[in-house]
Amino acid sequence: MRVHWLQHADFEGLGGIEAWLTARGHTITGTRLQHGETLPEPAAFDALMVMGGPMNIYQHELHPWLRTEKALIRAAIAQGRRVLGICLGAQLIADVLGGPVSRSAEPEIGWFPLQLTAEGRAHPLLAGLPAEFTSFHWHGDTYALPPGATRLIESAACAQQAFAWDGSRVLGLQFHPEVTQAEAVEWFRHESLTPSRYVQTAESILADQAAFTANARWAEAILERFLG
Repeated sequence: MRVHWLQHADFEGLGGIEAWLTARGHTITGTRLQHGETLPEPAAFDALMVMGGPMNIYQHELHPWLRTEKALIRAAIAQGRRVLGICLGAQLIADVLGGPVSRSAEPEIGWFPLQLTAEGRAHPLLAGLPAEFTSFHWHGDTYALPPGATRLIESAACAQQAFAWDGSRVLGLQFHPEVTQAEAVEWFRHESLTPSRYVQTAESILADQAAFTANARWAEAILERFLG
């Protein structure tokens, strides 16, 4: 399968997704939007992956490429491509589908448990996943559920952690199952934290090797269902 991905910041990549795609023989191409690279037409790929970034999706003056990126996401969905968004990517998809993005009541950064909704437990994208599992979070914004979407996952800090649209073809994940320990270390070189109820310290986040190992399992399980 031809998989194209969109990058918004040099320090936020595909994480563990890249190795998973490569091991299964998928063709990977990408666009570094922050460097002004030209976006492809939907005909050039079978699946689109929209990754995270530190910006807000409405900062069009600071990041003019947001408008053309949204147009590509809209076209990819309209032309039947599979589309996956993670964090900022999920917010961009939600916005394109009619779910506005806003500030969260509280930021959520670190290792926090997720709960599958009743719809999530019955959805093929999450079949076989535990009703509760812990993954990595780093977000200060959230989205409203788009019309026609199914809410799949929630957390104590954020009711909108994942949604599906058009069956299993479009998937938005607010959390970060792709993040590896090496990538998290890089993130902390660019961002600093103020610990709070849902914000852990960098030291505690990076020290939890078991959490990174489990995170990779959740990413692989979801990818198997999304691209299978």
